[in-house]
Amino acid sequence: MSTQVTEQEQEEQETVEEAVEQTEAVGAARAAQVDYGFMEEKAEQEVRDAETTVKLKVFRYDPEVAGKKEPRFDTFTVPFHKGMTVLDALMYARDHYDSSLTFRHSCRQAVCGSDALFVNGRQRLGCKTQLADLDDSEGPPGTVTIEPLPHSDVVKDLVVDMQHFYDQMEAVEPYFQTDEYPKGELEEQRQTRENREKIKMSTRCIWCSACMSSCNIAAGDNEYLGPAAINKAYRFAMDEREGEAQKQRRLEIIEQEHGVWRCQTQFSCTEVCPKDIPLTEHIQELKREAVKSNLKFW
Repeated sequence: MSTQVTEQEQEEQETVEEAVEQTEAVGAARAAQVDYGFMEEKAEQEVRDAETTVKLKVFRYDPEVAGKKEPRFDTFTVPFHKGMTVLDALMYARDHYDSSLTFRHSCRQAVCGSDALFVNGRQRLGCKTQLADLDDSEGPPGTVTIEPLPHSDVVKDLVVDMQHFYDQMEAVEPYFQTDEYPKGELEEQRQTRENREKIKMSTRCIWCSACMSSCNIAAGDNEYLGPAAINKAYRFAMDEREGEAQKQRRLEIIEQEHGVWRCQTQFSCTEVCPKDIPLTEHIQELKREAVKSNLKFW
């Protein structure tokens, strides 16, 4: 008796497996609907029981769904508690009202930079922004408007395409390069405390793109390196361990037509930086360094 499976039996087995997968998918979808309905009822009860609530006016857009291709705003009522952040509120709305609500988040400690949003007309980190701080009066604000970062292509809801930002960052070669290494195999590349203090603030960049989003020059000039990339160039150009040859190379990169000279010193990038980096100051210092590097005394 042959142990080989005939082609017909193989096709029948594949058909059965496909049917099982479809049944499981339908069951999971129904279960999700039941859970979703339960969570929405739970949210309504929690809103009724809450002493205070916050209304989230959230930008919505989904190019892959016919009924959602036109941008709009949806409103969600969220029970407020002390210490609640914008990200907390968004997660509550997603988990209780609409599971399709899309936004980025990761560390929730203002380190990853993934949840930069446009909240009440200003670039902010969702995980760092307290709802209570969005109003001058004590307690939560009445309505919080949350939008994706301006001057970026929207992928879905609050998610924007970050590829152009990453390309600009990569253009300045954001990694350590040195002219020579220490002679000893285990010898460290030493840095003075003074030099470390000089570049300390520039190392705090978390690649959130809040500064790039706030920059009017970047909005009008797609080739402009932008404050984040220039700050990253500053971090390495001012590091004494790289040496003069590498510093000169970096200055050549940032003093191009769409580099530091496009900055109009509006300070918008500095004002919205969640890590308090003096971006405008760093850009101006690189301008001075670029001028000095081109001076000829003969």
